[in-house]
Amino acid sequence: MLAVVKTKAGYDNLELLDSEEPKIYGDRVKIKVAYTGICGSDIHTFKGEYNVKGLPVTLGHEFSGVVVEVGPDVKNIKVGDRVTSETTFETCEECIYCESKDYNLCDSRKGIGTQANGSMARFVLSREESCHVLSDKISLKAAALTEPLACCTHSVMEKTSINEGETILVIGPGPIGLLAAQVAKANGAKVIITGITQDKPRLDLAKEIGIDLAVDSLIEDLRQVVLDETDGYGVDKIFDCSGSVFAVNNALPLMKKKGDFVQIGLFAKKMNEFDQESIIQREIRYIGSRSQKPSSWHLALNLLENNKIAVDKMITKIYPLEKSRDAFEAVMAGKEIKVLIKSNEDLD
Repeated sequence: MLAVVKTKAGYDNLELLDSEEPKIYGDRVKIKVAYTGICGSDIHTFKGEYNVKGLPVTLGHEFSGVVVEVGPDVKNIKVGDRVTSETTFETCEECIYCESKDYNLCDSRKGIGTQANGSMARFVLSREESCHVLSDKISLKAAALTEPLACCTHSVMEKTSINEGETILVIGPGPIGLLAAQVAKANGAKVIITGITQDKPRLDLAKEIGIDLAVDSLIEDLRQVVLDETDGYGVDKIFDCSGSVFAVNNALPLMKKKGDFVQIGLFAKKMNEFDQESIIQREIRYIGSRSQKPSSWHLALNLLENNKIAVDKMITKIYPLEKSRDAFEAVMAGKEIKVLIKSNEDLD
């Protein structure tokens, strides 16, 4: 079968190879892949910025498809089920984090598309516990965005909470920022999203899908906008989806005292200089949010089922598996919002 494989460390080293189809065993489920979203982490892997262990590995972890075969220990998932899957492929099953189903924090966790072969292929293997059968109201195309949406429900609804009428700020109008903004909006917040001039198409989309204010911080005074919208107090919650130290430091003084600042975006460097004075003097809770866990997926699928997320407007380009390199180049060019790879033409 065709598969997009990171063959070795370093820049690029991404090849479309004829790989062996995965074989089922135990509680494993074989999925015929419909769509896979290209994630920012896939781009970091392409550029050699992530130390991916166990190379070579097939990339892809945001996906949907149809079950074609199940292992002997599978109890509930059936052949023919339309599914999406969590990225957890294997855990230690013994640590305190596994006991509480915080699989994202297990030190022995192996993820699909990173330590286990992923979904940029004709078929992918997952474990039954990670699979979610889709409602008839959720298309396979929309379901391919469940994973990034689950990262956002984890950040917005589990690492903190949104109260009706709060004003929140989302930094960075990329796919994660746009999803986080919609999750916050669905929970009753007034939402301000900010980016820079090159983000204009994404900021325009934010307004189109109902985000209250979209601010180009290079043209508009973000501080004044925030103060005007909050009677001078600052926003109740901030979600950084940019991974920009400059943007974070500009935003920290815009936080209401005792507010929650949730860090979703990853920084280029491990160690960075932060405005710690704002964190201390304003009694800000600075919260890290890593990936997602099973409960996050139930929240995400509920939002999709109830049409709370403008998935169709976010997906701006779809490439066949054979054109996967073009798909990666389109993402890196920065002109698309969400790019999908279609693995099998007969699935839609």
